[in-house]
Amino acid sequence: MSILPKSVSGFTVIPIAYPSSSHFIYARAHAKSKSKTKLNDVLPEGRTLFLVNVPPDATERELTLLFKHCGTVERVLFDFNSADALAENASDSDEEMAEAAVNEKPDTEARPRKKRKLQTSEPTPPEVIPLPSPSLRTLRKTGCCAHLIFLDSSSVAKALSPPASPKPWPSSGEPRGLSHYMAKYDNERPPLDAVKAHADSFMERFEFDLSKSKQEAKYRKGEAIMDEDGFTLVTRGGAYGQTVGGGVGVASKKFMLTGQTGSRRKKDKKKEKDVFYAFQKAEKQRKALLDLKKNFEADKQRVEKLKETRRFKPY
Repeated sequence: MSILPKSVSGFTVIPIAYPSSSHFIYARAHAKSKSKTKLNDVLPEGRTLFLVNVPPDATERELTLLFKHCGTVERVLFDFNSADALAENASDSDEEMAEAAVNEKPDTEARPRKKRKLQTSEPTPPEVIPLPSPSLRTLRKTGCCAHLIFLDSSSVAKALSPPASPKPWPSSGEPRGLSHYMAKYDNERPPLDAVKAHADSFMERFEFDLSKSKQEAKYRKGEAIMDEDGFTLVTRGGAYGQTVGGGVGVASKKFMLTGQTGSRRKKDKKKEKDVFYAFQKAEKQRKALLDLKKNFEADKQRVEKLKETRRFKPY
């Protein structure tokens, strides 16, 4: 059996033992970036471990258990994206600022007291019942990377020490392999009771939001809506255009050209029925048949006359 190297291009080789196979993870200390200063706040230097060739089905809990002997893992970032990390860091700072603002005592002496308005109790929106979604592991690309942020810098040195033997991969409660896809299949096909409850609650929330938007809308029946410049909003419709909300109308192009106020058709006078009884219908059919025979005989005579005068040329 060939001896494995302890390091490859500055990365420490960490062998992983599975029940029926083996895997290798490459680790090194995270290097500080000179250009991205905000990125260095998210990944502190000296406490961050950079991993390459992480298993595609690895979870945050499994990596935390794998390096538990080195120290406390504060955070795990898979396939690190600077934009996402900066957004999370910004949200954390916003929460801290909000907590600081709440904790600050208001200066009641400098500010005059204002009368408090009576708060009317607004109706609470109905909650949407979510579909059942069991926790499934996220499958990533082969050879993905991850950043482990430890609580202290001594843990990084312990993690970079080459192990004497392959480390067994820790097992978590989330399904993997074929059981993962079976759980995913069942998750994408929830029971009908859960789908019905989710759809009913969603429609209740939709109707609540719709009624609330109508109450907050600027539209009032019989009142024209004005834009920011003071012009009345007009929409065309029928012979005259109608303002949004009601009020003054504007003539359409058809009215300006023809002067007609509408396109209503005159009602046709009701005609009496020629055929009402069964014998009337039979007589009408008999008469039509006789007329057809009479016209046929007339056409035959006309054809004979054309033959006699040799004016008939069928071809």
